[in-house]
Amino acid sequence: MREESIRRSTVLVVDDTPETLGFLTDTLDHAGITVLIATDGESALELVDQITPDLVLMDAVMPGMNGFETCRRLKRDKVLSHMPVIFMTALSETEHVVEGLAAGGVDYVTKPIVVDELLARIRVHLANARIAHGTRVALDATGRFLLATDRAGRLLWCTPKAEQLLSELFPDDGPSNALPAAVAMQLRRLREEGAKGATLHASQGRCSLEIAGRRLEFSFLSSIGPDELLFRLTEVSVGADEQLLQTTLNLTARESEVLLWLSRGKSNREIGAILTISPRTVNKHLEQIFVKLGVENRAAAVARAVRALSR
Repeated sequence: MREESIRRSTVLVVDDTPETLGFLTDTLDHAGITVLIATDGESALELVDQITPDLVLMDAVMPGMNGFETCRRLKRDKVLSHMPVIFMTALSETEHVVEGLAAGGVDYVTKPIVVDELLARIRVHLANARIAHGTRVALDATGRFLLATDRAGRLLWCTPKAEQLLSELFPDDGPSNALPAAVAMQLRRLREEGAKGATLHASQGRCSLEIAGRRLEFSFLSSIGPDELLFRLTEVSVGADEQLLQTTLNLTARESEVLLWLSRGKSNREIGAILTISPRTVNKHLEQIFVKLGVENRAAAVARAVRALSR
């Protein structure tokens, strides 16, 4: 199975040295990998406009646009942001390794290249990229309001629903591939909370932002890569219906939100996703709601909510 997966892969090799291009083309072809070549950064950028490879092997030092800048430009395109870039360099000093990783590279190999090591690294990063990209496609298809940043706060990707919501709320706030300043600040707060411990945990809370009468809530979900953090965006309704339920039925603000979504036919899991709380917490709120309303089940609670809202 692994050999078949490798045969379906396409790798772009970017290097200005004919000898290196020839050596890598023969090596990768022999391993069953389809090879594309570019001799400089500009050519590489033009090529990926036409064909999207599965992985890029990038020479760090080239005349004109070097590999670091070429990688940065590739990563600015959200369509290409998932594509792993492995740097090839004779520069093994720490600052050059750091520069490559900061530019968006996932790994580096030093010249002269050891074939077995190179192929092993390619296999690992191709597999990781397929998993990450497959997860992202699945999230896009489910219509979730999700986005991912690196630990420095740079936007890596967001689902179409999240992008649409941010565009509606922040129509004039910078380019589409950057986070609005107000959103970036909220996500930084969540990251800083996580930084107090060894790792980020989803239980470390959430924060919200009021925009033109609408409330946007942010919560950290998980770390999905060594430098990729996943967040959920939720637009929380703050309309008159919740206030009416809260006043009429003597509920707390959260209880009124839970009851409103219950009256709209949502399950505990769906309510939890909307309000960024666990289904178990939703159930605890429902227990309190039943007590306050003097009812025994969901149907009776919904009936009370509908009567209150129809007055």
